[in-house]
Amino acid sequence: MSCSWKDAENARSLVDRWVESLAQVLESMTDQRPGVRWEPVAGSVSDLGGGQEFLWWEQPFQIDPQAAIWIGAPQSSWEYAGALTLKAAGLETVETQEAKNTWFEILGQSLAVVARSIGSLLHREVTTENGGERPVDPSLNEWAAVTLAFPTPDTTQAGSRLLVALNPRLVALISAPPAEPEAAAPPPGGDSVPDTSAPLQSHTMDLLLDVDLPVSISFGKARLPMKEVLKLTTGSIVELNRSLDDPVEVLVNQCLIARGEVVVVEGNYGIRIQHIVSRQDRLRSLR
Repeated sequence: MSCSWKDAENARSLVDRWVESLAQVLESMTDQRPGVRWEPVAGSVSDLGGGQEFLWWEQPFQIDPQAAIWIGAPQSSWEYAGALTLKAAGLETVETQEAKNTWFEILGQSLAVVARSIGSLLHREVTTENGGERPVDPSLNEWAAVTLAFPTPDTTQAGSRLLVALNPRLVALISAPPAEPEAAAPPPGGDSVPDTSAPLQSHTMDLLLDVDLPVSISFGKARLPMKEVLKLTTGSIVELNRSLDDPVEVLVNQCLIARGEVVVVEGNYGIRIQHIVSRQDRLRSLR
């Protein structure tokens, strides 16, 4: 990297966020939350890998074609995580390729959170580009060594760890982010109290106000083993995790916005808003 992990505070924070996101994704898929910790290390992959062959994933971001994060995992780690996820879904036997594809899905979900964290640093929307299984950049020599410890008696994970690197372009972008825009100062000699009677003029907001957003209602959720899902037929009943008296959730673009009660409006179902959720609840719904 162009600067060390020690000097790149935002880079360390980004790795912290990815490690936490990886643990959350694995917990949601396996019902087991692994212990995770990481430490900065330096050196070549061959020196740090202990002779293990790594499976590498390169994840670029749309802010810059050269801005990317690399994640490498030894086969013992990605195969175990992929198999554990599929077995939690009800599969009894797991092929190696299935475990690899599942591991890539796990990475994709966790790295989407990293994109949002980068966006928070840069004060703009950031999304992931199409990542892929690619050989690691040989010029990288600074890493985050991430250790995963699942709460199982399986000992095959002992000593194995993931290697994570942010390439120099990404480190440079997040190490010197632009300042957060400030509100415009009142004109000299004018009234310092804003005139709230006049509508705000913003070409950006004018464009955003016409954007269509999907609105959906969540009556509840349920988790079923894959073998139970395969048994579903016409007339089957799935019990949800919400009682009859509980309010339903209003989701806008898959983000929790409000809660309310179901009503009927001219023969159609509707929702009467009873509570607008807090900003903290909205952020938690995005995880």
